[in-house]
Amino acid sequence: MYLPIAEIDILGAMEGNDVFVTLELILLLVYFLWIFAWAKKQVGAKIGLLLAVVITYLLFFNFPELIWVPAILFLWSIFGKDLLERIPKSR
Repeated sequence: MYLPIAEIDILGAMEGNDVFVTLELILLLVYFLWIFAWAKKQVGAKIGLLLAVVITYLLFFNFPELIWVPAILFLWSIFGKDLLERIPKSR
């Protein structure tokens, strides 16, 4: 059963009792900082903070299945690029 991030026990996630809950908490922090760093360059610190909070809220509370998309793309970019090079190209 999948628990949305709104029901995460933060202390339990920090203890490491449930691997997926702990990973979601880590991804929440990483995505927030990543989006804030980007938004701060684009629109400034105050509006960037607001934008990062809104995007992170939408991502983790309204669309929790999208949490895994950037993580999968990141892993694919690291480990999957060699797999695509092995596929023979058509002529």
